[in-house]
Amino acid sequence: MKELIDEKGLRIDGRRVDELRPLKIEVGVLKNADGSSYIEMGKNKIVVAVYGPKEVHPKHQALPDRSVLRCRYHMAPFSTDTRKPPQPSRREIEISKVIREALEPALILEEYPRTAIDVYLEVLQADGGSRCAGITASAVALADAGISMRDMVVACAAGKTSGQVVIDLNDVEDKEGEADMPIAIMPNLNQLTLFQLDGILTPEEFEKAFEMAINACRTIYDAQRKALMDKYFGKAEVGEE
Repeated sequence: MKELIDEKGLRIDGRRVDELRPLKIEVGVLKNADGSSYIEMGKNKIVVAVYGPKEVHPKHQALPDRSVLRCRYHMAPFSTDTRKPPQPSRREIEISKVIREALEPALILEEYPRTAIDVYLEVLQADGGSRCAGITASAVALADAGISMRDMVVACAAGKTSGQVVIDLNDVEDKEGEADMPIAIMPNLNQLTLFQLDGILTPEEFEKAFEMAINACRTIYDAQRKALMDKYFGKAEVGEE
């Protein structure tokens, strides 16, 4: 197996162990959606559309005291190195559920009883960490749609490759590394909305990976805010009020 970190401490894509992939977030990219966003995180390219709040169909799915959040994560057939069948896979259904459960704590769904809010994620190109990128982009699209939120949700994964703890794993590191730990947080509320761990970490490695993931999420959170400010207030520096 190819060594994933060289003698200089650089990963296969040239990053340091604590370095994020290049990140780009755009808001309002789809005219016909109530809210939308586009994210590039490394080679991941994902577009998100939000529709709602709207009437629920079928009506028996409506809840009298809050809105129903529905998420669909879908990978385009051309998004991976080998063609993917267009029908939803078990993995896509699982990730759709994970994304919905990561976003729900941030949304004030009680303000929209007997309605539905639909979030559609289309992965145009996948390169590891697409669920984290999708959660980050979905929060931006929900904010763009004007949905009441307690805080934004931002996600990033830490993990372990070649015996070292790293942040923001790419596709090769995700598949061939020793551990992958995606998390999502609401930064201002200091609350965790997603935690998953695939692999084995020692207690010391776990603490280091968790801290690196939290710090990375806070960096990405600044990019989320800037993308929204750029749309609604013009080009602005992060931190300006």
